Amino acid sequence: MSNSKSTARQKIRYRIRKKVAGTSSKPRLSVFRSNTDIYAQLIDDNNGTTIASASSKQKDISAQKAPKTEKSKLVGEAIAKKAVELGIKQVVFDRSGYIYHGRVKAVAEGAREAGLDF
Repeated sequence: MSNSKSTARQKIRYRIRKKVAGTSSKPRLSVFRSNTDIYAQLIDDNNGTTIASASSKQKDISAQKAPKTEKSKLVGEAIAKKAVELGIKQVVFDRSGYIYHGRVKAVAEGAREAGLDF
């Protein structure tokens, strides 16, 4: 078994997912971070469905000339707006094995500012 960053993150992801699960009333806000972009999804684990999603590739967000951290905050605000439109106020945050810092933290702060509780 290799001891690379990706396998270490995978172990952390599994550890987090044992404790964190989303329902239709309180979905899981899952964050995926690539080198260039960031993605957020609201997931209902009971039905195995994605309720809403947002990413830094959306036209309104990618059009802005801003650092990746600020774009991440916009992604958090976008997912929160979609959630509020669907009548969802509370979510469970899933950092997907990433450290709660930088872009992942910016998504969480953006979502909180736009009206989500977690």
